[in-house]
Amino acid sequence: MDLGPSAPPADCQFCPRLAAFRAANRRVFPDWHNAPVASFGDVAARLLIVGLAPGLRGANRTGRPFTGDHAGEILYATLSRFGFARGRYAATPDDGLELIDCRITNAVRCVPPENRPTGGEVNACRRFLEDELRAPPSVVLPLGGIAHGSVLRALGLNGSRHPFAHGAVYAVPGGPTLAPSYHCSRYNLNTGRLTPAMFEQIFATVRRLVDAASADGARGAVVRAR
Repeated sequence: MDLGPSAPPADCQFCPRLAAFRAANRRVFPDWHNAPVASFGDVAARLLIVGLAPGLRGANRTGRPFTGDHAGEILYATLSRFGFARGRYAATPDDGLELIDCRITNAVRCVPPENRPTGGEVNACRRFLEDELRAPPSVVLPLGGIAHGSVLRALGLNGSRHPFAHGAVYAVPGGPTLAPSYHCSRYNLNTGRLTPAMFEQIFATVRRLVDAASADGARGAVVRAR
């Protein structure tokens, strides 16, 4: 798994509450990952997906983003359907699944109690998100309002001009295009806030945006070669 330009250390202490929670989980579940979760996918990928934080029994257990919980089942199936992944997702980091022109990270790298990081914890972890965005990706897909807000702050953008809205598309001059979505959590799917059809529509839009960016890049290369 590619750690990228920078990643929190295994025993990161930037957020005391998260460090304490991580230590408690190590005692209860000594065979789990129980550490900051590294990003998954190629650093040079055109699509960057930004989740909220590792799930306790998902990425905190397995060590790979969105792996081992319900959200991962939905996300990786959709990625495969739209050509951003290949192989079989088996909810383990050694299942052989590969991402194609896609990278997945989280706004907060360590599991928070009750899946709810504080604003201070989101802020403390933003330095790693900023590094992810320096690559830079062509399209960023934030999952949920907190991830979207952290991406905006990392890019120095005004939240009132780029409010979180499922299905919105924001073209950032000199930066990536933002395409936020509701998070594919079990809660959102069970309550109907997000449906599989809505999630697929987001990825249809993202596929189009990534392909357009690829075509523009190819045309730019031809022009520069002349």
